[in-house]
Amino acid sequence: MSDTQTIEATPPTAPVKAGPEKVRGLWSDAFHDLRKRPQVLVCSAVILLLILIAAFPSLFTGKDPRDCQLERFFGAPSADAWFGYDQYGCDYFAMTIYGARPSIVVGLLATATTFILGAVIGSIAGYFGGWVDAVISRTIDVFNSIPFVLGAILILAIWRSAGDTVWPLILALTVFGWTGGARILRGSFIEARGLDYVKAAKSLGASDSRVMFRHIFPNAMAPIVSLVPLAIGAYIEAEASLSFLGLGLKPPAVTWGSMISNNVPEVLAGHPRLLIIPALFLLSATISFALLGDAVRDALDPKLK
Repeated sequence: MSDTQTIEATPPTAPVKAGPEKVRGLWSDAFHDLRKRPQVLVCSAVILLLILIAAFPSLFTGKDPRDCQLERFFGAPSADAWFGYDQYGCDYFAMTIYGARPSIVVGLLATATTFILGAVIGSIAGYFGGWVDAVISRTIDVFNSIPFVLGAILILAIWRSAGDTVWPLILALTVFGWTGGARILRGSFIEARGLDYVKAAKSLGASDSRVMFRHIFPNAMAPIVSLVPLAIGAYIEAEASLSFLGLGLKPPAVTWGSMISNNVPEVLAGHPRLLIIPALFLLSATISFALLGDAVRDALDPKLK
């Protein structure tokens, strides 16, 4: 019998099975990326506050912005009137709070109408191509050749009976603002219409409308979504510019743009706060939407990661 020592092998340890790793999609990955950025959290907080002010101004002030008394003109800020009074004796804090509603409403509704119209027209052009695409593309070129603010001024100058409603402003901004979304969707549909999943849907008998809005459109939304916050900020700025020129809402409606326009001479009279206060609110809104839009664009663009 051999003297060879028998060495007992230690049985290998069974590998620990890890649970299935959850794969995040584009939207969930973008959301996880955005919520880690302090810039997004700060901008979102400012935007939510401004929307809350616009929706429920009575929560922030119990004063009526149209309750003006001449004996209070140019009154200094106090506990009763945080921002003081303007040249007509109106509570300036109440005017600033109530002035948020037209600006925010115009920004949100104009963005919604322009992107809905642009998405429909751009989808049709990109999906069908041919003469349909040629006609729509030349139409887009015609509208792009007209300066945005100049075209809006033209519509508002014709529609002088706007009164205190925001719809003429929204119409003017929509007519000359839909082309950007249309061009983006057109490009996305041209790129997607030759992909395999589109051909498979067509081979299974799916209608053109189903292929367009059920299959292609959800995959082409990312570039549009990233532009939405930027567009809201741009339309708020456009509303202020048109109101500054006297083509926005008419009195007794109050907007940040009209407050800036009415109080430019008061800066020379030694009351710069009447110009600075609405300008700061307007600036905070536009910058918050712009920074949020930049962050969303970076999160949804794989090339930037």
